[in-house]
Amino acid sequence: MEKIFSIFKSVFFIITEFIIITSIFKVTTNAAQPVKKNSDKNTTNSQTLSNKNEKPKVYMTKNISSEGLMSVYNALGRKPASTNKVAVKISTGEPGNTHYLAPSLIKDIVQSVNGTIVECNTAYGGGRAATAMHYQVAKDHGFTAIAPVVIMDEKKEIDLPVINGKHLKIDRVGAHFPEYDFHVVLSHFKGHAMGGFGGALKNMSIGYASRSGKLNIHTSGESYTSWSGGDHDSFLESMAEAAKAIVDAAGKDKFVYVNVMNHLSVDCDCDGSPAAPTMADIGILASLDPVALDKACVDLVYAAPDRKDLVERIESRNGILTVNRAAEIGLGNLEYELIEID
Repeated sequence: MEKIFSIFKSVFFIITEFIIITSIFKVTTNAAQPVKKNSDKNTTNSQTLSNKNEKPKVYMTKNISSEGLMSVYNALGRKPASTNKVAVKISTGEPGNTHYLAPSLIKDIVQSVNGTIVECNTAYGGGRAATAMHYQVAKDHGFTAIAPVVIMDEKKEIDLPVINGKHLKIDRVGAHFPEYDFHVVLSHFKGHAMGGFGGALKNMSIGYASRSGKLNIHTSGESYTSWSGGDHDSFLESMAEAAKAIVDAAGKDKFVYVNVMNHLSVDCDCDGSPAAPTMADIGILASLDPVALDKACVDLVYAAPDRKDLVERIESRNGILTVNRAAEIGLGNLEYELIEID
């Protein structure tokens, strides 16, 4: 059975790559341009913007450790109430992948908010497509040892409205989603075979979506049961719309966002055999604005001397379109103030 499963998995990834490549031929590349750092490093205890013209703050440390992660999180000035039920949204990582965020790295932040690690099942098959297997992977990867883990679509799913969606009318998520009062969106920033890259926006959109909800996003609202439907750019824009639906449903002030820029492979943590990283680790970034956060990470990739492979992945998939669409629909801002706290 193990040999048959291995053959099936190989065939699946070949088919998936074929679909990706044929979709990409339709894409007009829209490369990201780096944004210069703002030299004004005045900070406040909270990023809540009293002036609409004030740029959102993105805090950065080059110290990729539990201490560094706590430092950028604390700089945000937004904490859950002691009575809040807190979701920490991560990727548990596909079996065979070792690039996902290590439990030892995230343990302190998860436990500091008394958080529950949350995930949803995958739509592409693999080791996390069914709830029992997914819980086993979470255990195997060490997450159940640091906090409770809940697969949000383990039993049911619910529909969230997408306000003024261009492609989506609803965002289908795990039924446990409304149970949480506060969300720490803790993302591993890296490349992605379809999205170009994955950061906070992907972790919110695809990450919170149930299995059928993921297909809804991938097909730009055309199917809940099939991968067939929609074009590549529509999928990228649909991710932005789904991410905004998550924030609209829970409330903008109920989220903080942290991106860890390590193990910068061109492939996602959903790939059981990812390419080895060809660029050095960069750091940990945090913001109250998911658009500014992802844009800052993309800009740092472009500024890196060893950027070639990841930039090629981002540009070949038109990945910056998700960020631009998210800004267009009011989820966040493309301009930001980068504050290095080291």
